Amino acid sequence: MSHSAQSQWLAPRAYLALRLRLLGRLLREIGWWRLALAGALMGLGLLQTLETLRGHPAWCWLVPPLLGWSVSAAHRRREDAQFLTSLVPDCRPWLAAEYGLLALPVALGLLAVRAPGAAGLTLGLAALVAWLPPARAAAAIRHRWRSPFRSEAFEWVGGMRATKGLWLWPLLLGLVAWQRAVPLAQVLALLVWLLVVAACYGTPEPTTMLALAARTPRQFLRRRLRLGLGYAALTAAPFWAVLGLGSAGWGAALAVALFWLGLLGLVILCKYAFYPNASHIRSTQGLLLAVGLLGAWHPAYPPFMLAAAGGLVWQSQRRLRALLAD
Repeated sequence: MSHSAQSQWLAPRAYLALRLRLLGRLLREIGWWRLALAGALMGLGLLQTLETLRGHPAWCWLVPPLLGWSVSAAHRRREDAQFLTSLVPDCRPWLAAEYGLLALPVALGLLAVRAPGAAGLTLGLAALVAWLPPARAAAAIRHRWRSPFRSEAFEWVGGMRATKGLWLWPLLLGLVAWQRAVPLAQVLALLVWLLVVAACYGTPEPTTMLALAARTPRQFLRRRLRLGLGYAALTAAPFWAVLGLGSAGWGAALAVALFWLGLLGLVILCKYAFYPNASHIRSTQGLLLAVGLLGAWHPAYPPFMLAAAGGLVWQSQRRLRALLAD
């Protein structure tokens, strides 16, 4: 076997071994019992979602763009892109296969509700994401812009620049105002905005920034939560107001607001519970959002999320305490 043929055979094996090793490390950090509970809740939530989609076939076509947008946001901010390229020069087909496997359960669910077109589009969009360029290469900043957020809220300053969130926010608000008589429009806009804000907390800051904070882990977390949830409430308030003024009523709007902020708070805690491993942070944040959005209707959801919140608070404080002590 020639050297080039041997390299072409070994590179995919090395890539697969690397992904399996990272997955195994993530599973050990999360814990098998947490995964079992999360998987059960997610499965039940998925069944409920499929039942809803079965009664509204047109809604199935919302799934492919939402999933594709979520995968593309994570793909374009991958910190291991250069390493994967050095390991496998043309790793895009392997990334496409990886994203396709992630989207496969959703596609199978769409097939179960007899939406083959949406299922095929879901797989196709997820695989095509692998050919998108990294965010740094695609969006070179030619001039600095003045952020409306305080520099201390660095997640919002950098995250909104990377996700173009400040351009998307008025578009979502215009859509909500235009479709103010349709509560689903406000819920979908809030879902998209939640994904945008959550993406701001997927990249860990350098450890030197933790040392400069000069706070205890508890004080540090409180400050991050206060800043993050404060800006989140400020930007999401117009959507909640339109929802409350419509047919849903203020009671439903308040419940949606508390649920929305609660999920975001868990996303922020997730960042420091698995800090500074970016891939683990984003994977657990995605799992948490999936469980939160799909399993919210189930009676086991409140105790599960309370247990998850307690575990994330404990683990994030323990991780920060070890880092600040070094």
